[in-house]
Amino acid sequence: MDTITFKVNDVEISAPEGSTILQAVQQADINYAIIDIPTLFYLKGIKETDESGVCVVEVVGEKELAPAWSYPIHEGMEVLTDSEKVNEAVKKALKGILSLHNYNCVNCIRTANCELQNLLHKYNVHDEETTDKNQNELDESTVIIRDSNKCIRCNRCVEVCNAVQGVGAIEAAGTGTDAKVVAVSEAGLAETSCVKCGQCIAVCPVAAVYEQDNTNEVFAALADSEKFVIVQTAPSVRAALGEEFAFPLGVDVEGRLAAALRILGFDKVFDTKFGADLTVMEEATEFIDRVQNGGVLPMMTSCCPGWIKYCEHFYPEMIDNLSSCKSPQQMFGAVIKSYYAEKMSIDKENIVVVGVMPCTAKKFEISRAEQNDAGVPDVDISITTRELARMLKKAEIQFEAMSAEEFDQPLGIGSGAGVIFGATGGVMEAALRTAVEKLTGDKKIQLEFNDIRGVTGIKEASYSINGKKIKVAVVSGLNNAKKLLDKIQDGSSEYHFIEVMGCPGGCVNGGGQPQQPADVRAKIDIRSIRADALYSNDEKNKIRKSHENPGIIELYRAYLEKPGSKIAHKLLHTSYVKR
Repeated sequence: MDTITFKVNDVEISAPEGSTILQAVQQADINYAIIDIPTLFYLKGIKETDESGVCVVEVVGEKELAPAWSYPIHEGMEVLTDSEKVNEAVKKALKGILSLHNYNCVNCIRTANCELQNLLHKYNVHDEETTDKNQNELDESTVIIRDSNKCIRCNRCVEVCNAVQGVGAIEAAGTGTDAKVVAVSEAGLAETSCVKCGQCIAVCPVAAVYEQDNTNEVFAALADSEKFVIVQTAPSVRAALGEEFAFPLGVDVEGRLAAALRILGFDKVFDTKFGADLTVMEEATEFIDRVQNGGVLPMMTSCCPGWIKYCEHFYPEMIDNLSSCKSPQQMFGAVIKSYYAEKMSIDKENIVVVGVMPCTAKKFEISRAEQNDAGVPDVDISITTRELARMLKKAEIQFEAMSAEEFDQPLGIGSGAGVIFGATGGVMEAALRTAVEKLTGDKKIQLEFNDIRGVTGIKEASYSINGKKIKVAVVSGLNNAKKLLDKIQDGSSEYHFIEVMGCPGGCVNGGGQPQQPADVRAKIDIRSIRADALYSNDEKNKIRKSHENPGIIELYRAYLEKPGSKIAHKLLHTSYVKR
């Protein structure tokens, strides 16, 4: 492919022929010079058009401004991004957007992290009218809250829900000033096929959609002297929380995280990677049993509640393929409310288990009737990485100044296999480390299964184990899951074991993780950088196989007997609903 050379603000740029001006600038490796083309509707890989009116440039010699997102580059052209003509056009477009937007930044959950607000500051655009413009009721029917008063009609959420996730819970309706985003059911999001994945939140440039806030419930529990409040934090949280405190992308803040949670006032600070190791033990045992005894194959993982709900809605005939294992969050809670409560002589009714998760679907998961096999809810409150950041800021905890601390024992220890659960392919790799060793008896098995690493939406691999060929697949993003399941149903693909994560790239890119603006997402693969932090954590861990976790070994010895036992099934396994 030929390379085109042209100038932007007198800076020479080269890009592949066929690129748009926006693509060329975003991909350019430019030293020192700052070239900024604003976008508001555009989001690489999600919505690659921008009808907002802000994504315009001046092409020297052209009478009209050019839409940077669609205008193709050509040899020798000269482009201006900061001319008076461009600035006036952007200001006019922003004022038009504000005429429909409820501009109440002070009380907005996205203030200081809002793509619209950033543009308003940059172009010095203000709006005296605020909350009186729109008075539509919020859709609070489920854990994903929609505020049409804030919606700027960018349709990013519609694109991700329909094209990327294949769920179709929301749609664009109307045209012109009557355009809006609506749930496909007039009764609200709760009456749709919404799987609560939160990808709509992740891509929204403003605060038109956000998660149910449960931070006040956590603060109330911490203030109640009669409650013993335990927190568990998912692997992916440590790879992203730092972004909320100006850390560079991909910094592992595990030690600071443990310290900060302790300062918040939790009675015990544990690590969900213990629950991940427990999940591996049960899931690997279940897989081996299915392979050896003619069980339903392919077996599909069950860690992701968004994926579970998707399967229940769209592929109910494949529910028997789902592993019966609960997710690490729920397994951990069940162990706390049974084994730990008895061991510590604490009334389980007085224990409050809080999960800090990269996921909004976890809020839905804890409400499921099948998640209370200890006689009380396995987990009482689930908050997102973003909510934890808000709690730390409200408590005025200087996270960036924290010294690293360890998690509490015995449920704070976890293997490297448990840590990589947060990356697509990580659950499969963790399970294979244990399953292969159990099947072969070889303790010197490979630890890195590189064929199933990386953020590619569908990955396949085959492994020869005891002379038997085991074919596996790893999928992230629900539309990719649909493609794979359709191939299984029509007989064109056959597997033994499938990992599915609802969010593209896995939990590191979960709907509850810190939001990054379009300009960052255009230049950096955030999923890969966060995943790298988890793989690095795994490499440094002295324990890299779930079955070698001493806390797990003791739990089975003292309480659960063995993986797949009667009591293990009662506490750690679940069932599903055909919706």
